[in-house]
Amino acid sequence: MSAQPKINSPYSRYGIGEVSDRNFYFSENMGGLGASYTSPYNINIVNPAALSHLRATSFDIGLYAERYGLRTSPDDPYTSLWSGNLSYLSLAVPLQNRLNDLLDRKERDIAATTAFTLLPYSVMGYNVATVDSTDADIGPVNRIFTGNGGTYQFTWSNSVSYKNFSFGANLSYLFGKLSYFNQLQIQDVAAAFITSSENTISLSGFQYNLGAIYTHSFNKKAYDDQKATHLKQLSIGVYGNTSTNYNSTQTNLNIIRQFVPTTRTPVSVDTLGVFEEVKGTGVLPSEIGIGITYYSGEKFGLGIDYARNDWSQFRGDFVNNPLKSTYKLSFGGYYRPKFNSITNYFSRVHYRFGVHYKLVPNEELTFNQGETIKDIGVNFGFGMPFFYQRKISHANLGVSAGMLGSGTAIEERYVKFTFSFTFNDDEWFIKRKYN
Repeated sequence: MSAQPKINSPYSRYGIGEVSDRNFYFSENMGGLGASYTSPYNINIVNPAALSHLRATSFDIGLYAERYGLRTSPDDPYTSLWSGNLSYLSLAVPLQNRLNDLLDRKERDIAATTAFTLLPYSVMGYNVATVDSTDADIGPVNRIFTGNGGTYQFTWSNSVSYKNFSFGANLSYLFGKLSYFNQLQIQDVAAAFITSSENTISLSGFQYNLGAIYTHSFNKKAYDDQKATHLKQLSIGVYGNTSTNYNSTQTNLNIIRQFVPTTRTPVSVDTLGVFEEVKGTGVLPSEIGIGITYYSGEKFGLGIDYARNDWSQFRGDFVNNPLKSTYKLSFGGYYRPKFNSITNYFSRVHYRFGVHYKLVPNEELTFNQGETIKDIGVNFGFGMPFFYQRKISHANLGVSAGMLGSGTAIEERYVKFTFSFTFNDDEWFIKRKYN
């Protein structure tokens, strides 16, 4: 194959691949607190309502490297694989510059932000081989299933806040291509024929996502009067969308190949069928998420999130079996010893931590009705601030470790290393004044 998968996981063969997390890495390092977490310097599009809390224009870029270990039996050693890629690009711009309000000595009740983001929606990369020995006449038969590709989202986000309430909306364009390769080989027959099927699907469509956040301050008056050093707040967030439709274009190619006896190199013998640009439609699932986060100023924060995806609604002309609905539960937070420390840099670092528990949308079949594929993991990270030309930006380093599919036919353990960089600039839309 000419295309290399961005992941190496047999669990990405379900549906349209392994669905990517929309949490940027600063949030993923806290288990994934996207529903209710707000930040003045970090972009959150899981709940678009959080964007209006930004104080400065932000550009965020994320990268990752991941090491997988796969095994099919508790007695077998793990087979290790590596993958990695660019994760996302995002630019968010507050439509009112807070420096203008500071210079004009005004306090504004309304804030608005717009953002543009490119990130994967799903990724596929697997190579599974099985041996079928049920036919005594021809002997063992090898069946090889491989897949690669993925889908992407280009998202336009908008958010507005009024006093303690924030509202937001994401409008996304989904696009991408998935490739499936199935092959059948007979082991013990000389110059045996190989039957292969190659199926390519192009997807496109629009999605949307709506969100709201309410933020309550417990000691705002004391904080404004400088009687309290930390502003204590509680934010409650909810987001969701209904199921949406997408379009697909499918091309299928069935080929018979034969081994050349002298080189064992397969050559094409016959083409059984080619189906060019077969149009189709499908349905992507609905989603709902809710979360709550408590903040003690810049000192620490703690939150919990719950999200549910109804993958039983998923439909596609290229998918034979229905999928199971899934959910994700996240818990985490951050600790920052002293954000304004002058003498100790590490006192200004965000120390992030979290855990997550989620289900993978595997197929709903008669023989596995009670089987669920669980992803259980822990997350740690560091938000490292730095100043350039009196502007604050952050480098976020993180690591996630966990187990996927424990107790099932294929167990997968992983360690994921993440790096993201957030550039902030507070001089956009500033009004110049001359004396």
